[in-house]
Amino acid sequence: MQLHWHRRDLRGADNRALAAAAEAVDNDATDGVVSLFVFDDDVLDCAGPPRVAYLLDALAKLREWYRNRGGDLLIRRGDPESVVVDVANAVAADRVVWNKDYSGLARERDAAVRQALADADIARESFHDAICHEPGSITTNDGDPYSVFTYFGRKWHDREKDDPYPAPDADSLLDSDAVGVDAGSLPTLAELGFDEPEADLEPAGTAAARKRLESFCEDGIYRYESDRDYPTRNSTSRLSADLKYGTIGIREVYWASEEAKADATDDEREEIEEFQSQLAWRAFYTHVLWFNPEVVSQNYKTYENEIEWENDPDLLSAWQDGETGYPIVDAGMRQLRAEGFMHNRVRMIVASFLTKDLLIDWREGYDWFRTKLVDHDTANDNGGWQWAASTGTDAQPYFRIFNPMTQGERYDPDGEYITKYVPELDGVDPELIHSWHEVSSLQRRNAAPEYPAPIVDHSERREQALAMFEAARGED
Repeated sequence: MQLHWHRRDLRGADNRALAAAAEAVDNDATDGVVSLFVFDDDVLDCAGPPRVAYLLDALAKLREWYRNRGGDLLIRRGDPESVVVDVANAVAADRVVWNKDYSGLARERDAAVRQALADADIARESFHDAICHEPGSITTNDGDPYSVFTYFGRKWHDREKDDPYPAPDADSLLDSDAVGVDAGSLPTLAELGFDEPEADLEPAGTAAARKRLESFCEDGIYRYESDRDYPTRNSTSRLSADLKYGTIGIREVYWASEEAKADATDDEREEIEEFQSQLAWRAFYTHVLWFNPEVVSQNYKTYENEIEWENDPDLLSAWQDGETGYPIVDAGMRQLRAEGFMHNRVRMIVASFLTKDLLIDWREGYDWFRTKLVDHDTANDNGGWQWAASTGTDAQPYFRIFNPMTQGERYDPDGEYITKYVPELDGVDPELIHSWHEVSSLQRRNAAPEYPAPIVDHSERREQALAMFEAARGED
């Protein structure tokens, strides 16, 4: 009997550990695979309503997938260190398998489960699955992990990628009756201690993920590099939550992008390769986290002195609420609340604004995204926030500071994205929107009386940010 423990791999196809479990089945009528998901309170403590709601939807779809094939997904809640062992004993499992996770919390949990299974004399095996190349497989010539993406990315592109792993045959799956245990029921949000999310979420599950992938590979992928920074051009994949929860496999996504190249022009191939580079960035940040688990709460980059963040709570609140008076920033923050998602270019803009204009510690922004984003991924989000804050690996230099007004004008020239999420500016001339920081208070009142004036002066705050980082560098 094989017990597969699902975590962030909520799919049946292209699932390395599940495929290994099915391959080990000897086709005896009493042998097979049964799968398990455990609601871990330590993980739930780090979550927010949008992610948990999406998780529940993904689990419902996964359980349906199993049951349509004669199998089942057992649901439990508790400390995995004891729950996994208890379930393994209850179903008389010969081996427990799972796919590895990469954060410090996950690795501590997995080590505890591995030891508990060893103490119970139950075989166990874990697999790298969430990225194409496992941590430690792409290194410098001296064998050290990379801290600069460019060199990592070149090797990532050159490395051969595995084919997707096959889904288990229905004959290899067992349901709860066959193993003599209660399947357990999926809890509600309220039972898990969460309110309903204010965000309107996209559907979860493998079918929905494949639909998004198919749509992307028919259109957006061929103009990805050219259009991906423009939030109204719909050229991004919207697969970030699917990759975070593993409702679709990374190899399936990669090889779909390779198939798109078959009908592509030379220029289109370059567009597709830029999308593949984003998969490489995800892997890069995962490698960074694997070798530096402390980056979740500590700066990756060391400065001579501590960075003296100002951390004004009123400014933080205005940023969280999308009430800063900087239209592109406010549009992004309101999209986050409305959809549990934010366009990637806008993520960079709002992160730069928080850290360089409001002079607020990147950890405040990271924590807010962690509770509001559906697609929050520890490695990817931490890497992005530390990049914007000039504290991370391969980070934006501290002296390169986004101007939120020119960013808005460049990437949303007609104000289409801004007015979708900031209705107070609907009907306002885009030229006025993009010069909101410099027009008179009378012009603001006449154009959009409900929309606030800028809460800080960008030029002044830019100088303060430079001074703050120079002091941290010991240059004052």
